[in-house]
Amino acid sequence: AKNAAVAVIPAAIMADGICVIDNLPYIEDVRCLYTTLNKIGIECTYEDKHTLKIDSVNDICTKVTFDEVRKMRASYYLLGALLARFKKAEVAMPGGCNFGTRPIDLHLKGFRALGAQVEVNGEIVCVKAEKLKGASIYMDTVSVGATINIMLAATMAEGTTTIENAAKEPHIVDVANFLNMMGAKIKGAGTDVIKIVGVEHLHGAEYTIIPDQIEAGTYMIAAAITKGRVKVQNIIPTHMDSLSAKLIEIGINIEEGDDYITVDATDADFKATSIRTMAYPGLPTDLQPQMAALLSVCEGTSMITENVWEKRYQYIDELKKLGAKITVEGRVAIIEGVKELSGATVEATDLRAGAAMIIAALNARGETVIGEVKYIDRGYEEVENK
Repeated sequence: AKNAAVAVIPAAIMADGICVIDNLPYIEDVRCLYTTLNKIGIECTYEDKHTLKIDSVNDICTKVTFDEVRKMRASYYLLGALLARFKKAEVAMPGGCNFGTRPIDLHLKGFRALGAQVEVNGEIVCVKAEKLKGASIYMDTVSVGATINIMLAATMAEGTTTIENAAKEPHIVDVANFLNMMGAKIKGAGTDVIKIVGVEHLHGAEYTIIPDQIEAGTYMIAAAITKGRVKVQNIIPTHMDSLSAKLIEIGINIEEGDDYITVDATDADFKATSIRTMAYPGLPTDLQPQMAALLSVCEGTSMITENVWEKRYQYIDELKKLGAKITVEGRVAIIEGVKELSGATVEATDLRAGAAMIIAALNARGETVIGEVKYIDRGYEEVENK
């Protein structure tokens, strides 16, 4: 899971020992973190393509302001991890996909509640504390990134921290499990109240990252739009419940096993449906563009309501180039289904939009050329081969 990996790797900095992290995706965001860790004095080595060995025993620089950091959104987890262990950090403001304001106000509010001083100097965030103290923190809005970042910092704070209105995504549970394996005391991850009893030290651990629900969902939708029959293996089917329910509504057969889902659309007559993106366990915003591609060829009128990011519809004009009939009104996209799409030259406007272009291109008659694939490589390993 990309979203677990980019949090677990920074969390490994908090151990005064060696961590080995397995089942990592070989993607650009992970490679950026690999380079970043080595630059700040951590011995980070690839054991194989999907396994990193992270040795944080030596002196570590807590100033992380170089270019790699600015390329990805998840660089902000370095703030929580470095603050937890060294009580100070300077990290460049994060980058990643641009589909609306993604402020880190909630992260900084949480750090302040734990007793840290926070300054934002231009593009650099500085946090420091003589010591961190546990606190009760209520999240004004449900935020995955802020939940994880506050959890990281609180792990090594004095006393007990309670995070209320916490996000519940599977990768939050994964990060908590990893921290607990290193000696943390975290309960309630996966619910809306997380309790953390601070510890003084964390030790090294070996850990296997969970499967990626967004990657799995992308291939499930690709199987559907091509009217194929595809078995997506090595996944956690319950993580896919919200997507599976919508695919069944559209008219696609879904069969679940212990660690796989088979998508069978060979005889499907696609019917329109409505979707709303929500925090887990709702339909993830990261599957919204891919679903828009599928809904473009569903008979009737479908509606998408985007409840997470205000600028997530930047890709719509690209889908229209392929023949999709879509109008956008604020956070709502109205899709009139067409029989098939037709090939064109399009661009990936962000990571998941790029996946949507691939899905649409698989259905489109003729040849489609997709530009700006650097975005796709941020989150999908060898997508062209798969």
